Amino acid sequence: MPASSCPLLRYGNRQDYRQAERRPTMRDRSAQPRILMEGLWIPFLLALIQLAVQVLFHNNYGYFRDELYYIACSNHLDYGYVDQPPLSIVLLWVSRHLLGDSLQAIRLLPSLAGGGVIILGALTVRKLGGGKYAQALAALSVVASHELLGKALFFSMNPFDVLFWALALYTVVIILVENKPKLWILFGIIVGLGLENKYSIGFLCIGLVIGLLLTRERKELATAWFWLGAAMAFLVFLPHIIWEIRHGLPSLEFMRNASQYKNVNLSALAFFFGQLRNINAFNAPIWLGGIYYFLFSNARLRPLAWLYPAVFVAMVLSNAKIYYLSPIYPVYLAGGSIAIEQLVRKRSWAWVKATLPVALIVSAIMISPFAIPILPVSQFVRYEKFLHLAPRVEERTPVSDVPQYYADQFGWEEMVALVGKAYQKLTPAEQAQCVIYVRNYGEAGAIDFFGKHYGLPAALCPHNSYWLWGPGLKTGDV
Repeated sequence: MPASSCPLLRYGNRQDYRQAERRPTMRDRSAQPRILMEGLWIPFLLALIQLAVQVLFHNNYGYFRDELYYIACSNHLDYGYVDQPPLSIVLLWVSRHLLGDSLQAIRLLPSLAGGGVIILGALTVRKLGGGKYAQALAALSVVASHELLGKALFFSMNPFDVLFWALALYTVVIILVENKPKLWILFGIIVGLGLENKYSIGFLCIGLVIGLLLTRERKELATAWFWLGAAMAFLVFLPHIIWEIRHGLPSLEFMRNASQYKNVNLSALAFFFGQLRNINAFNAPIWLGGIYYFLFSNARLRPLAWLYPAVFVAMVLSNAKIYYLSPIYPVYLAGGSIAIEQLVRKRSWAWVKATLPVALIVSAIMISPFAIPILPVSQFVRYEKFLHLAPRVEERTPVSDVPQYYADQFGWEEMVALVGKAYQKLTPAEQAQCVIYVRNYGEAGAIDFFGKHYGLPAALCPHNSYWLWGPGLKTGDV
């Protein structure tokens, strides 16, 4: 045999041969971008469509109550706030300095985060070995989840929370599928940043540990890489922990009060039906199929099957709001999309392959007014009543015909205008001593944001972080 025809002889020894075989050729390098995009063009297109639609309607209503408060927080940069960690506030501070304070500007980052979740859903399918259909179905199912769609519309910690969950679970999939325990360090960094954004990603950590303990993958808990990842999460989160201790752990009091006095007590069944409603009923067979897929497709993926019930129970026991569970769904929509792809191929159910995407698209269009302010308020109320989808109660306060997340985008400028007219009637001496006192952070944020037009002083408020910012030095005689 000629030496040139035998790989081992051509490269001299087995080690040289293996190294040469691993070395990509120029043709391989040029094909890498094409291979990377193969099957992902539909997810990217869906992400762009979602982004474009959100941008189109960003200005339809007004500033949301929480956005006004977040803007106030970004004027008081710190390592923490009474009701949240600092990361989302830092992101808003950067966004405001680069893009300004318009609705389009402050809502751009949340919409980009929502698009990133769509892509991560498809990438998770790809990493699990799913085909083009499963990648497209996973992306479409994320878009059709109106809770995820709506959370990516306005600025809060929630759109970034969903993104951090999706990134963390994508990393877990890589660790389990490719047996790369070193990536626990990356997982820890992601979780640490997620904790700096919103505490609820801690539920993910609790559920994951339970899932590992209940399967043979509990061996991961004995590796140094897992604990190095835990240490990285702690180090990233440490500045906020120090802030909490220095300020008397105000966030613990905030969460305890919210659980006891604010959030509605829900049974496990009511919490479950809330998931069906939030994530779109047509998505139910997909994410439930995702739990089945992780349980039976590969023993190494079984911790992800136990993750869902563990987090579900933990949230029910802690009296969490229904939407707190929404960040967990992209990974199960990814797993369920693969399960459906395999089932369609095995059973030759072409009708399912075509019908399910159509059902998701139609349902997504039908419920889109509940996630994006497409309709004027009067038309929305009529549409809502036509579909018999009255606003649900999640807090112990009365609800109106308009969901709270829409209702809280109206009236702020008018309220501040009335305050401004009263202020302008004061004498200069009275204005110098005038205090504007309000009861909640939404009113205070509105005074601080819109009040600049009327020359109003900063609002005083005992609510959330306004309490820490103090009463100032004025007498309060006016």
